[in-house]
Amino acid sequence: MGRTAIHPGEHLAEQLEELDMQAAELAFQTGVPVERILAILDGKAAITGDMALRLGHFFETSAEFWMNLQTLYELRLAEQTVGNSIKSLPKLSDFCGDSGSRPGLA
Repeated sequence: MGRTAIHPGEHLAEQLEELDMQAAELAFQTGVPVERILAILDGKAAITGDMALRLGHFFETSAEFWMNLQTLYELRLAEQTVGNSIKSLPKLSDFCGDSGSRPGLA
């Protein structure tokens, strides 16, 4: 069984709980509509580059931290849904042998 996909909204919810902060306050502090924060918390919206910058600034983390949470979530979802079928696809080494090089591929 694959690893569990945890939406970044779950992490954000934990942060807000630790701060005893409501979504409306975070929305105000980050300059976005409260609906945007609620959608992330509900797992219905992704962390975008814009939102990652805002959350990174507010929480004094990096934007990359928030983007990495989103990327990890998406990769784990993909692994759960199509991972096995992808594993059955051919690899470059199937065509090239162990050397990993094939004429015409750079």
